[in-house]
Amino acid sequence: MAQDLEVERLTKRYGAHVAVDELSFAVAHGSFFSILGPSGCGKTTLLRMIAGFLAPDSGEIRIGGASMRDVLPNRRPVNMVFQHLALFPMMSVGENVGYGLARRGVAAATIRDRVAAMLRRVGLPGAEGKRVDQLSGGQKQRVAIARSLVLEPTLLLLDEPLGALDLKLREHMKIELKQLQSQFGTTFVYITHDQSEALVMSDQVAVMNGGRFEQVGAPQELYYSPKTAFVAGFVGDSNRWRGRVTGADGSHRTVATESGLSVVAVAVDGSRPAEGALVELFVRPESIVIRRPGEATSAGPGPTNELQGVLESLLFNGANSRALVRTDKGESISVALPQTDEARALSEGAPLSIGFPAGQCLCFPLAAAATP
Repeated sequence: MAQDLEVERLTKRYGAHVAVDELSFAVAHGSFFSILGPSGCGKTTLLRMIAGFLAPDSGEIRIGGASMRDVLPNRRPVNMVFQHLALFPMMSVGENVGYGLARRGVAAATIRDRVAAMLRRVGLPGAEGKRVDQLSGGQKQRVAIARSLVLEPTLLLLDEPLGALDLKLREHMKIELKQLQSQFGTTFVYITHDQSEALVMSDQVAVMNGGRFEQVGAPQELYYSPKTAFVAGFVGDSNRWRGRVTGADGSHRTVATESGLSVVAVAVDGSRPAEGALVELFVRPESIVIRRPGEATSAGPGPTNELQGVLESLLFNGANSRALVRTDKGESISVALPQTDEARALSEGAPLSIGFPAGQCLCFPLAAAATP
């Protein structure tokens, strides 16, 4: 598959701080590629180097197969959408969308036709004469996208463009952005610290930490098969414990946690912590099942963990609830529950047990756990 973006051993330093550390990756033509990571991980620095606003200390950037070495930002086949959109308030919608075309010297009649066609494609037909301040937040987002795509860039770079929107509009725009990307077939490179944005919209996600990519993969792969403790802790919600390995059997590890729980977990591929090793465990709330006293344990492949405790609290969360269970060792464990009559009948302080398969509990060596 053709690669619209290729990055090889890209590095950027600020004094002793390495913002981007010999990073190499490629983005396939027509894909939605997200770079996900916490503040300060280097993702904005990386995007600015791709756009040409920053010069790398070393490494190579190729867009559409051509080297971008010494190519100025306005000469690169890219466009960029910023968090605060940078629309011109003194211009109409049509003037905003056609601004880049006018700067390129495109004939006025051609600009009118291309702007009208682009506004129809983003769901704003006939909006050319409107002022920017007459638009809703979502409409402004679509104008910013239209202004970028009308120039037909090889890459569209998006720097946390949904960060300034309220929650409900942000949820709507996640779906709309993915639909627009699929409709136009333009390659999107999107940076965000919001895992929900990355998981919902992306074909591929790179989880960034300390200037490097911890893991690159499809959203489902990152969620269900994290390769590092950082990814396991950053993508999705997890219960986390630290402890020491007390037994090993193939890929399974028995771990005594700091609070005194005994938990069987699966060591991730490539790591085989030996007895006595310090480790970190991750199990997702939806992998845990609540059982009342005397209720039978459902059979399943491999060992299953059974812990005793009481229901500490039950938190309503729309379509789901979140139960907090305090084990007899004092550990508080989060459990995701569907909204069923059985779940609603649970009462705080009631004794119960929780169970989860060892295969749903991931074990990482603590020495390698650069966790968020």
